[in-house]
Amino acid sequence: MVPNNTINITDANDLIKMGNVILADIRDGQSYMQAHIPDAIHLTDDNLDEFKKNTGLDETIIIYCYHGNNSLGAAQYFANMGYRNVYSLNGGFSEYSKHNF
Repeated sequence: MVPNNTINITDANDLIKMGNVILADIRDGQSYMQAHIPDAIHLTDDNLDEFKKNTGLDETIIIYCYHGNNSLGAAQYFANMGYRNVYSLNGGFSEYSKHNF
């Protein structure tokens, strides 16, 4: 098992600004439609296989949920599949929405 990586909001924002990251929102569809981090993909069971097929193992991926709990398991799932730069956003979208990025 690969150790689970988390990333804080400041470091995540730095990566987002550089444009070198894939953002994956795993919240429910309604929450995603109401608000999400710009350029985030709504990752669901329906598009998971396509996401994996189109995402390289070395790409940087930040996964987030509401508060950063469910995204831990999702990040671990991808790490176990061989993705080397996958992170769970500490505090999730709730933490992101507190900042004025």
